[in-house]
Amino acid sequence: MEKEQGCLYLVATPIGNLEDMTYRGVRILNEADLIAAEDTRNTRKLLAHYDIHTPLTSYYEHNKLTKGPQLIAKLNEGMNIAVVSDAGLPGIADPGTHLAQLAIAEGIKVTPIPGANAALSALICSGLDTVKFSFIGFLPKTAKRRRELLTGLKKRTETLIFYETPYHLKDMLKELIQSFGEDRQAAACRELTKKFEEFRRGTLAQLSDYFAQNDPRGEFVVIVAGANESEAQNEQEETSLSPVAYVQKLIDEGISKKEAIKTAAKALNIAKRDVYQAVLENEQKKNAL
Repeated sequence: MEKEQGCLYLVATPIGNLEDMTYRGVRILNEADLIAAEDTRNTRKLLAHYDIHTPLTSYYEHNKLTKGPQLIAKLNEGMNIAVVSDAGLPGIADPGTHLAQLAIAEGIKVTPIPGANAALSALICSGLDTVKFSFIGFLPKTAKRRRELLTGLKKRTETLIFYETPYHLKDMLKELIQSFGEDRQAAACRELTKKFEEFRRGTLAQLSDYFAQNDPRGEFVVIVAGANESEAQNEQEETSLSPVAYVQKLIDEGISKKEAIKTAAKALNIAKRDVYQAVLENEQKKNAL
C-alpha cells in the first residue's frame, strides 16, 4: 500500500520577542518529523526556549536547489516537515517560497501557520496608508537594477514596504530621495518587538538627516508613502510624451541612455527596439543640422 504524502507547514517564528510564538506554532514544531531551518543555530535557540526536540536540517538560499528536492522526497514518503526562517513568515524574503512551489507541483499539501511578520507590523505602526500597499523587500544589489526598480516605483500610489540592513540604510535613503523626492513621507522602523524598538517618522529628507547624525542599528523596515494625486497626474503627462522626449527626461534625471530606453518602452507600452530607433533617428537629425 502506497504511503500517504506528508504535509509541508510554513511556520511563522518571532521577529524578536520570543513571546510572539503562537500555541499552534509550538505544537506543529513539536509534532513535525523534521524542521527545515534557514539558520539552524538561530532556530536551536527558539527550540530550546520551548523545549522542542524535533530533528533539524538546514534549508537556505545557497542550498535550496539541492536540498529542496531531498525534502520533497521525504514529504512524498509521508514525513511532515515544518519550514522556518530566521524570523517571521517563511517565504517572505527567504527561500521558503521555492520549497512551497516544489511541493505544490508535486501535489503535496502546503499549509500556513500564521504569526509575526516584520513588514505588516511596521506598516500598521507607520502612520501611513494601510489600504493599498506593496511589499518590495530588499533592493537589488547593483546600482543599475536599484535605479530601474525605483524609477518604476516612483509614481505608484500605494504605500511601499522595504527591508534594509543598518549598513546600507543611509545610502538607501539617499537613493529613495533621488527617486521619490525629499518630501515623500516615510517611516524607518527598527528592532521590532525587541527592547530597543523604534519608529522614526517624517519625510525622507528628515529621516536621512537623522541617520546621518545617528548611526543606524538593528534591522530596518522602511515604509514609504505612495505618490500623491499631483505626482500621479505628472505620470499621466509623462506617458503622453513622445518616446524621444520621455528618454531625454529620464537621462536628465541621471539615468543612462540604455536604462532610459528600457524604462520608456515599459512605461509607454512600446517595443524597446522602436524606442531605440526613434532615439537613434532623432540623434541622426541633430547631427545632420
